[in-house]
Amino acid sequence: MYHFFIIYQDFLIPLLGGLLLDALIGDPHRLPHPIRLFGRIISWCDRQFNRGNHRKAKGVFVALGLVVSVFAVFTTIEWLLDEYTTAKNILNTILFFFAIANRSLISEAMKVEKLVMKGDIPAARKQLSWIVGRDTSRLTAKQIRTATLETLAENLSDGVIAPLFFYALGGIPLIMAYKMVNTMDSMIGYKNEKYRDFGWFAARILDDTANFIPARLTALLMVLVPPSRRGFRFIRTYAKCHSSPNSGYPESALAGILDCRFGGPNVYQGKLVEKPYIGENDRDLTHADVRRACFINLRVTMTMMLAIIASLYGLFHLF
Repeated sequence: MYHFFIIYQDFLIPLLGGLLLDALIGDPHRLPHPIRLFGRIISWCDRQFNRGNHRKAKGVFVALGLVVSVFAVFTTIEWLLDEYTTAKNILNTILFFFAIANRSLISEAMKVEKLVMKGDIPAARKQLSWIVGRDTSRLTAKQIRTATLETLAENLSDGVIAPLFFYALGGIPLIMAYKMVNTMDSMIGYKNEKYRDFGWFAARILDDTANFIPARLTALLMVLVPPSRRGFRFIRTYAKCHSSPNSGYPESALAGILDCRFGGPNVYQGKLVEKPYIGENDRDLTHADVRRACFINLRVTMTMMLAIIASLYGLFHLF
């Protein structure tokens, strides 16, 4: 085991250290943040290129250019620091920490839930609006909890398992390239008039493709540890009913585990969207359901981490 750690320390130290920092600190809002830098770059590209004719072609050019540039920049940084092991490990741990968002996801969800528990529904609606895309101004307590649980499931895939997956495949350069894809989707991936063409490639091609395996892997881990027969059934029955090719998988898994119903009509940017229901048990959702979803997130994250280390350990002994 000692030789395994020595050989793969450049991989293991950022993985373990980054997850530990996320668990202890969460998203560092007041520190320089590469993802916020990504956001500023995307905003600049939006202002410069999302106008006039050929917006779809411009969107393809911008999306591919940004992702390739991010991968190239971080690959170059890795190469330059190759002989400075300590500095490289410290930087990669910090970058990994910036790319993982489970502590913040759970924290934001619990902020909403605490307001619901207090009965302060107007404040809960406002707090929820920071983490979901739907109009929250008229949501009931039950609808607020439904939205909270849905975003916990969906963002477990986008914000935790997908980054871990891409880190396992390609280290810091690939995890940061994925974060650029994910940030573009959240900023220009809307189906409205402004972004329908310009954001099409970033959202429908890059983001949907990048999250194809992580979304299904997330759902599988959710219903495997511990096994949930109803969770498996919900994935088979409802996952493909979702408008997104990926979000339906973790949402179906969580709905099955909790035996509740997600989906239904919601207002997005002033338009009523009839989303298909996931599940049939339209029961009241409780504080215990939200807490259980948070524990599921933590359990799945730990399972994914251990699976990555076990796979690497297996390869170490195989070769």
